Amino acid sequence: GEVPRAVVVPREGVQLDPDEVLASLAGHLAKYKIPKSVVVVDELPRTASGKLLKARVRTRYGTTDSSARKRT
Repeated sequence: GEVPRAVVVPREGVQLDPDEVLASLAGHLAKYKIPKSVVVVDELPRTASGKLLKARVRTRYGTTDSSARKRT
């Protein structure tokens, strides 16, 4: 099965810690819905019209490994 991972872009000037994001989600989501890891990125790939390129996100960030908690 798939292992959920959150890929997040912080607002300008905001520093996000992946562990804090996971802790925050724990207060809002059912345990089975909480991602196993969080990746903080500067931007997500989008089309010229601004739509998210989901396939690229899955390809780039889709596997779970020890680097999941590092900022890319």
